[in-house]
Amino acid sequence: MSRFLFSRSSTHFKLRKLWLSSLSSLVGEKNLILMGPPGSGKTSVGRVLGHKLGCPVIDVDDDVLEKTWNMSVSSKLQDVGDEQFLEEEGKALLQFSASGSVISLTGSNPLHPSSMEHTKKNGIVVYLDVHLQDIIERLERMKVDRIVGQRSGLSMGDILMKRKHFYKKWHDVRVLCQTGDCVEVVADKVIDAVKRYLRADSETLVSTRSQEQNKKQSKFFSDVVIEGLANDGGLYVPENGLPKLAAGEWRRLVKSSYVERAQIILERCIHPTDVPPTVLGDILEKAYSNNFSCNKIAPIRHLSGNQFLLELFHGPTASFKDLALQFMPHIFAYCIPKVCNYLVLVATSGDTGSAVLDGFSRLNDLDKRRTAVFCLYPENGISQVQKSQIIACQGENGLAVGVESDFDFCQKAVKEMFTNPEFTGFLTAEYGTSLSTANSINWARLLPQIVYHASAYLDLVDQGVITFGSPVDVCIPTGNFGNIMAALYARQMGIPFRKFICASNQNRILTDFIKSGLYDLRGRKLLQSFSPAIDILKSSNLERYLHLLANQDGGLVKKLYSQLDSQGYFQLPENIFQLLKQDLIGDWCSESDCVSAIRAVHGATGYILDTHTAVAKVVADRVQDRTCPVIISCTAHYSKFAPVILQALNIEEIKQNPLTQLHLLNSFHPLPPAHKSLIGMLKGGDSHKSHTCQADSSHVMNCVENYLQSLFLKVH
Repeated sequence: MSRFLFSRSSTHFKLRKLWLSSLSSLVGEKNLILMGPPGSGKTSVGRVLGHKLGCPVIDVDDDVLEKTWNMSVSSKLQDVGDEQFLEEEGKALLQFSASGSVISLTGSNPLHPSSMEHTKKNGIVVYLDVHLQDIIERLERMKVDRIVGQRSGLSMGDILMKRKHFYKKWHDVRVLCQTGDCVEVVADKVIDAVKRYLRADSETLVSTRSQEQNKKQSKFFSDVVIEGLANDGGLYVPENGLPKLAAGEWRRLVKSSYVERAQIILERCIHPTDVPPTVLGDILEKAYSNNFSCNKIAPIRHLSGNQFLLELFHGPTASFKDLALQFMPHIFAYCIPKVCNYLVLVATSGDTGSAVLDGFSRLNDLDKRRTAVFCLYPENGISQVQKSQIIACQGENGLAVGVESDFDFCQKAVKEMFTNPEFTGFLTAEYGTSLSTANSINWARLLPQIVYHASAYLDLVDQGVITFGSPVDVCIPTGNFGNIMAALYARQMGIPFRKFICASNQNRILTDFIKSGLYDLRGRKLLQSFSPAIDILKSSNLERYLHLLANQDGGLVKKLYSQLDSQGYFQLPENIFQLLKQDLIGDWCSESDCVSAIRAVHGATGYILDTHTAVAKVVADRVQDRTCPVIISCTAHYSKFAPVILQALNIEEIKQNPLTQLHLLNSFHPLPPAHKSLIGMLKGGDSHKSHTCQADSSHVMNCVENYLQSLFLKVH
């Protein structure tokens, strides 16, 4: 037995040595540049890396600055003061060059832009992101006295917080250090992170219907953002699954802001050669800094008992779609080729349309000229406020068209346009325009939704409700399966969600499917409800979940969905159905129970649920076992469904005009206020024209062509 273990250990050592050798060859003449605050361990980690990789190690403090100045760094700082020190430090770095080395920067090098640009030209900048409190304790033990800003009277915590902005500006790769990580562990993390950086082809996406022989169809993230839907009709998913953060890494994020959490999570999911971390950071700031009415972006609040509400309605269009669609348009604009024009097709069941139109309207003028939005919505299948909001959100690069049918037709029409090569070829030839989508079938739309589910769990930890690792259930009003799929992906990344409660309204196809394994469209008619955003019979993102359950068996997924298209149903294999039952619980809520729940919750707590959240509340009450907390996704602001809210609260006078409905709600002072930006949008909506078309695919395609023709005439 011992001989076997020795042999295995020896083999592991040889493989590790070969792996490190291959890393050195991949890096070549480039430098590995370690960046981080004072006390982050750059010098010690640099020495270990140099030994592992067999390359020179350069410490900027000892080997560049002190040799250039012929004096210690602390003496220089004392002699010239902070500002002059930064200038002279920058000049010394500008005169320095090296290749194939591990370079440990000073904590203040990133504060000097030109010297950092010079240094970065021939290197990969690795940010050692160490917990603030760990650094402060380490610096106190070391009695460090040579930090720029130390004599200004600022606390060490304030100095380090101010520097974070500069570190985020320069890094190519981040290493998130956990409390207690030793130097060897951090060095190995650096090697793993750099290896990932140099191997973009290891993080591709494939269609849910892709089979083993079609591996050549793997796509990079930036390609998938643009294409939206795979050519075979499937949805893109990560070929090797999503990365998993360690428990210690998640704990690092407990005290972080929403934007900081988003940056860490999305850096792990988007390869830095697709979207560099610095670009990603800028996009996150644009998306979340000023566009949300709550600085927590997606706050969580206690409702009653073991139930907590995740408020996802603080964005500009008052629904959870804003959490993705204030972000996604900027990613899209970054990824599209600069010489191409794109038309983003959207099907909406109520909230997506206004969120897409608003999000893409916030692009800069150049990107707006290259990107337009065409939105389909069911003319009589959404609330009056939602419809008025969609019409009001039409801008210079957006058009909304009401279809005399339901959401399923709208979604089908979008997919048909994508998979019609004659139509897409015509648009390219005639108008120089390609198609994309901003529905959750686009991976870039779904990906940022993972963040708010993870953030909600971390907020419960921060509030002392749970400790990290404790189980939590989620209950989500579900139609297209995107929101609940994002929660499932959050678990794949390491958030310990236990059960996923899928709440349906009277269009209960998902409830029946979860209980039986039979997805059956035969004889079903879509019913209009008080919760129109989940009035859906064909749930697109369910395909991603089945692909995950089937261990990425694209052949099985293709077979199931081919049968659904041709025969109107499919039955899950028994082994897959048993796996599904381990994750999901499904139930549904009647219209009368929805109204009663709104009334009861308001009476007991003063809180007003929107109709979709009321559906989830009813289902959570019925099926959750109360042995752990449950997070109920509050997916829209109640103002969007004013007539039902007025009915539930026994306010008899209900006006037909959406703006009047909101003002009527606001007139009842005991009630929470209506959503401010929603009122503002509706006030300005009269200047926008409404458009309708027949429920016919060729008629929809004509509308698309007419819209592109009008845009083409505007430009020319």
